[in-house]
Amino acid sequence: MKRRTVLRGLAGSAGSIMTIPALAQDRYPERPIRLVVAFSAGGPTDLMARRLAERLGAHLGQSVVVENKTGAAGTIGATEVARARPDGYTLIVAVSSSHAIAATLMRRPTFDPVKDYAGVAVLGTVPMALAVHPSFPARTLQDFLRVAQDAPEGLSYGTSGAGGIAHLSGELFQREARGIKLTPVHYRGASTALQDLLANNIPIVMDTMASIAEPYRGGQVRILATFAEQRSPYLPDLPTAREQGLPGVVSNTYNAVLAPAGTPASVLATLNGAVRTALADPTMQAFMASNLVDPFPDPTPERTMVFIRSELEKWRPVVQATGLSME
Repeated sequence: MKRRTVLRGLAGSAGSIMTIPALAQDRYPERPIRLVVAFSAGGPTDLMARRLAERLGAHLGQSVVVENKTGAAGTIGATEVARARPDGYTLIVAVSSSHAIAATLMRRPTFDPVKDYAGVAVLGTVPMALAVHPSFPARTLQDFLRVAQDAPEGLSYGTSGAGGIAHLSGELFQREARGIKLTPVHYRGASTALQDLLANNIPIVMDTMASIAEPYRGGQVRILATFAEQRSPYLPDLPTAREQGLPGVVSNTYNAVLAPAGTPASVLATLNGAVRTALADPTMQAFMASNLVDPFPDPTPERTMVFIRSELEKWRPVVQATGLSME
């Protein structure tokens, strides 16, 4: 009889212990949340993260603190979050340069962009674009391709640096267009490349729509194609490369909130709801519009990881074809 009583007592104790995590998750969050940005303060990812953090904090009832963990093309911050406790209190704003490109470039990867993370939500995407100086003899993408095919030594285009999204967008474009040769000229940042385009020191750049929208509106550059899935809601007059005969030329930068793998589904659902509420805020929408950030359709946790996986698979062969690598 005593044995039965002891067993029942243990079962009751175990049942009580088993409910503790569930109750803790129900009360999530109970303390401040870290939102890691793997790039320097003041950049586009940092600005997005800080605006998001303000609104997440107001919705969740806890402060959301942005921490800049810079270095190694974003992989230092990405690695730290991948190894963090999966409790919903450490998150990262992932981008293409860290989770698709640098992760492929690394000789000895310190994190897996898919297996080491759980999706919260994709915040939005910013398409890349091909821009030329107004004096360049092409007004459409098909014109550009004819000029490129007739150039025996190829054409040079400016990028924000070797192995960056602009460089790889050019490599992707060249691979999909076939029969043309494009030679990258790497600058120390997108702004320097754009300055040389404006000065007509280089005829072409690959850059984000956010960077070249203002000089485009001012007539200082001509955008021949965006690399989006569909036309931008902010500049609907600009055709995509897809609709001009290059369906494989799709290239975006993106911001996506991720948590460490193993984070409870209930916590991810809470965070996803908070992110959606933040994205619906008029001031947040105004910020995204001013930076030409295209909304992501139905940014569920599941769709977020499908997107991260698809971006990794798209860029892996392009990165490998360049022969570049990083320690």
